[in-house]
Amino acid sequence: MHSIYARVNSISAFWSTCVMCLLGAVALSSLLFNADPKGNLDIVSLKVFHSKTRRYPFRNEEVGFVKFNLSADLTPLFNWNTKQLFVYLEAEYTNAQGINNTVVVWDRIVRRKEDATIDVVQKDKYRLRDLSGSFSNVLSAQYSLKYNVMPYVGVLSYGEAARTVEPIDFPEARDAVS
Repeated sequence: MHSIYARVNSISAFWSTCVMCLLGAVALSSLLFNADPKGNLDIVSLKVFHSKTRRYPFRNEEVGFVKFNLSADLTPLFNWNTKQLFVYLEAEYTNAQGINNTVVVWDRIVRRKEDATIDVVQKDKYRLRDLSGSFSNVLSAQYSLKYNVMPYVGVLSYGEAARTVEPIDFPEARDAVS
């Protein structure tokens, strides 16, 4: 006859194996789910200004401000395994040294399917800054709306919902913010 500890061990091993198999099936079934959300992105204005840095007050840098119109329907991304979406607008450009940069300008966390229709008319949440401190030799930037689907169980998936049709040129830097 088995002891009580052996019986509890076999029952808990059986249930944990069942739960792991169920979670594996959930993760594999969400890989079969494909959604292609669509959206529109329009950059209204891009302004660059001279500014002092916060950390080093005697050093000058250029700071970019972006105003944009964004509309996207991300409801197809929600299914039974979607916990939340991380949605972000990013600017991609090549600086004067030839280094490709990707800067997040705006972001939002969407936790419910009812909030997955995004219609935003606003300015950036985060300013554009380059490590070199200047946008003078940067030709243009391509803006895109990207998302990250965070499931309850399984792998994270990434995608793109909208992109600007043409790259947006950086203007010359101004002295005063207006």
